[in-house]
Amino acid sequence: MRKNSYSFLYAQRGFTLIELMVVIVILSVLAVWVAPKIMGRPDQAKQVKAQVDIQSLETALKLYKLDNGHYPTTDQGLEALVTKPDTGKTAKNWRTGGYLEKGQVPKDPWGNEFIYLSPGTHSDFDLISYGADGEPGGEEYNKDINNWEIE
Repeated sequence: MRKNSYSFLYAQRGFTLIELMVVIVILSVLAVWVAPKIMGRPDQAKQVKAQVDIQSLETALKLYKLDNGHYPTTDQGLEALVTKPDTGKTAKNWRTGGYLEKGQVPKDPWGNEFIYLSPGTHSDFDLISYGADGEPGGEEYNKDINNWEIE
């Protein structure tokens, strides 16, 4: 009986070439079906990140205004959130360490500077990311992301 059980175990070791081919075909079909659906996600994720970054900058700007009574000017820019402005309106109660956690103004997910206007045309200030193309306007992933349109 020992010889038969050994032969049975030996015969069941590993996969046959046909079994491996079936698995490879199934994985290939899944990859072809799923890959196109996943390919658009990185651009969508960058748009969401840009919105989150704009909201974080809005919060920092509001804290700046609470401390100093006004928003930084367009000339002072977002840099006023990390270094005390020495031109334009003075920031008398500027917070030591600044208003951004990492001590630097973030770039948008595409590596471009956020556009800051104060006073803005839509509110006290406007924050804009020009999207994937880095140019004003555009559609889909090139569409501008504006603070007044974020809910």
